[in-house]
Amino acid sequence: KYSNYTFRTLRPSKRFRDEKKISPFFVIFVLHKRTTTMKIGIIVAMDKELRLLLPLLEGHTTETVNGISIHLGTIGCHRLAVVKCGIGKVNAAIGALTLIEATAPQLVINTGVAGGTGIGARCGDVVAGARVAYHDVWCGPGTNPGEADGCPLFFTPPAPVLGLPALDGVRKGLIASGDIFISKKSEVDAILAMYPDAIAVDMESAPLAQTCFKRGVDFLSVRVVSDPGQLRRQCRTV
Repeated sequence: KYSNYTFRTLRPSKRFRDEKKISPFFVIFVLHKRTTTMKIGIIVAMDKELRLLLPLLEGHTTETVNGISIHLGTIGCHRLAVVKCGIGKVNAAIGALTLIEATAPQLVINTGVAGGTGIGARCGDVVAGARVAYHDVWCGPGTNPGEADGCPLFFTPPAPVLGLPALDGVRKGLIASGDIFISKKSEVDAILAMYPDAIAVDMESAPLAQTCFKRGVDFLSVRVVSDPGQLRRQCRTV
C-alpha cells in the first residue's frame, strides 16, 4: 500500500526543543511520496516516429555524436535521450551503441511501428516484446537458428520493466526481427514456422536488444501494429 512512499526524519532545532521542553532525541517522521528519477534512452527508426516524441520533451537540447543527433530533455522527473537510428540491423546497432556510450541510460526503449503476423495482435494494437529474436540469423552447425553469436536465442526485458503499470492492457509476446520488409505470405509463413507465437515483425528490435545485452543495459521494445496480419498473409504490400 505504501510502496510509493518513504519516511524521512526531521529533528527539531535545539531552540525549538528548549522552548517546547521536549527530549533532544525527539524525531518527527514525515511521509513523502517516493520519486525515482531514471535516465532513459528512446530509440526509433524513422523521422515520422521521432517527430511524435520531440514535442513531449521539456528543456529540449540536441547534441551530435558519431554523426547521430541525440535529443535531450525531461518528461516528468525522468531524463530522456532520444535518437533516430535509421532502418535495419546495422543502423540500429550503431544508434544503440552511440546512445549508450554518450548518455549511459539505465533503460533503452525502442518504439515505432511493426508489422502484424495475424497471431495475437490486430491493426492498431500496442505490443511489447516479452521476447525478441532474430528470424534471419544462423551461425552454422551446432547453433540454433535465430541465435546470434554469444547471445541467447531470446532477449527478454526484466520482469519489473515488463510489469510496469503503463503496460497494463498492452499485448505482450514475441517480436521477430530481420533485415527485410515483410510483405509476402511466404515470408510471414516462414517466420511463423520458426516462431509460431510471433505476434509482430520489425527490422530493429533484435539488434537493439543485442546491443543492450552486450552492454548490460535493460531493453524494452514497444510497437504499434501498423497493419493487420491477414493483409500480409494475403500477399498485399503495406
